[in-house]
Amino acid sequence: MTQTPDTLMWEARAQPGRQADLLAHTEQALLPAVLADPACLDAVVYIGGQDRIVLIAHFTGAPPRLPDPPDDLLQRPVHQWPFRRHSTSRGQDAEPH
Repeated sequence: MTQTPDTLMWEARAQPGRQADLLAHTEQALLPAVLADPACLDAVVYIGGQDRIVLIAHFTGAPPRLPDPPDDLLQRPVHQWPFRRHSTSRGQDAEPH
């Protein structure tokens, strides 16, 4: 079963102490560009341990490859994975705690 991916998971690891800067770049440069794409359905930014920032976006077709942030923000190269959404569910306790 080969189908076109419709979801992008983008993950970057900031230089130590630069997570806030990487988050700002993601929110001010990458997120608006993703949301401006007419094929974008939604996008969510997550903050993770070890200075990680993750962006997950859903599209009506194949997701684009996002540009990398400035090198001075990154501890290592950005990882990007295209996926095909399989299912969506919402439990009774889906509200953030």
